[in-house]
Amino acid sequence: MKDTPGWASPGSAPSDGQEPGASGPAGPTDRPGTAEPADQPGSAPQDTPDPQRPGSQWSKQQPPPGQWSAPADPAGSGRPAPPPPPPSPGWGTQPPPGGHGPGGFHAYGTPGYPAWGGGWGGPPPAAKPGVIPLRPLGVGEILDGAVSTMRTYWRTVLGISLTVAVVTEVLVILLQGLVLNDTSTAALDDPSATASELTRAMGEVMLSSGAVFLISLIATVAATALLTTVTSRAVLGRSVTTGEAWRDARPQVVKLFGLILLLPLIAVTIVFVGALPGILVAVFGNADGGVALAVLGGLAAGVVALWLTIRFSLASPALMLEKQGVVKSMSRSAKLVRGSWWRVFGIQLLAGIIANIISAIVVIPFTFLAAALGGEGVVGFLNGQGNNFGWTFLIISGIGSVIGSMITFPINAGVTVLLYIDQRIRREALDLELARAAGVQGYGADAGSGG
Repeated sequence: MKDTPGWASPGSAPSDGQEPGASGPAGPTDRPGTAEPADQPGSAPQDTPDPQRPGSQWSKQQPPPGQWSAPADPAGSGRPAPPPPPPSPGWGTQPPPGGHGPGGFHAYGTPGYPAWGGGWGGPPPAAKPGVIPLRPLGVGEILDGAVSTMRTYWRTVLGISLTVAVVTEVLVILLQGLVLNDTSTAALDDPSATASELTRAMGEVMLSSGAVFLISLIATVAATALLTTVTSRAVLGRSVTTGEAWRDARPQVVKLFGLILLLPLIAVTIVFVGALPGILVAVFGNADGGVALAVLGGLAAGVVALWLTIRFSLASPALMLEKQGVVKSMSRSAKLVRGSWWRVFGIQLLAGIIANIISAIVVIPFTFLAAALGGEGVVGFLNGQGNNFGWTFLIISGIGSVIGSMITFPINAGVTVLLYIDQRIRREALDLELARAAGVQGYGADAGSGG
């Protein structure tokens, strides 16, 4: 009966000479209510229980083995209360004495202290000097960090976004009003149009769309580069002016535009090479088969181009923050994205969808207003009758695009920079360096000594 489980605290064992009915260890004989004649050396065991001596012997009707529990302490016995049974799995362990922080934690990895979920208070909170906690981030924290940067440092973010958006939209309006407005797309709606007319019309549409897309892409990457300094300082809880952001980005401007031009050029080249066999077949042989082959080859090449685009998507913040060259920043991006391609792709896709939805809420009303004031009316605009838009339509819709870009630029830029920082935290323990830069005292010191 001495080895019955469950009646003592975890890790302890019954004392020699102590009966199971005793709720505490054997003590001195002069302690009131604890010394029993039968417990003294040389005394004979008593066969019958004495009701006046509680706890001297258990009842004959005992519970099954493995379900023992310490008997209750009758009132007035003077015996110490029995220790509680060990906690069941899943409820965590009792925090050790002398611990600091919730649940007795000192720091991550400190010997003798529980890790995630092992203490009463859960894991210790990470340092958060700025818009994000200094630890690996979740999707919501990355999006929230981008929005918090835009909200907290709105003067700088607004100045950069407004400047880039206005310059971009002026270029687009001039391009559409002076060059692309003369593009004829009537052949696309004409069932009797010849193949040469359709090819020429499609070429003009692709040229105009590509030009607008290229300008928008340059503006997006440029805004990302200028806002990189703002976001990186926001992580440390420090503000930066527009002039400081420009002075920090200016030495890398030439390399940045080289990167901006190189990335889409690589994607376009890959798609063109994939569609080239089909184009050759269509020109020198079977036209229908060549078109089908060009489409299939273009789609396959597009998948490769998308893979490379995401793989190099962190090159811009790497170039700006690490002061690297074009090729080196692309290599750094590939290294950081390796093994996390789907995560990076999903977060950037989600951020793009959210930003574009918010932008559409702003842009669509301006587009309808521009159509109503542009001559063709809203009905004509919806029916596609207004192919050649006037300056009134372009200017009013351009104002809406500027407002929408002021929202999309900070979100996309912030998510890209925070993704870069998050990947470096996961792979290179950048959080320790950021904590030192932010002046967080003692961050990671205990963890480092315990590892």
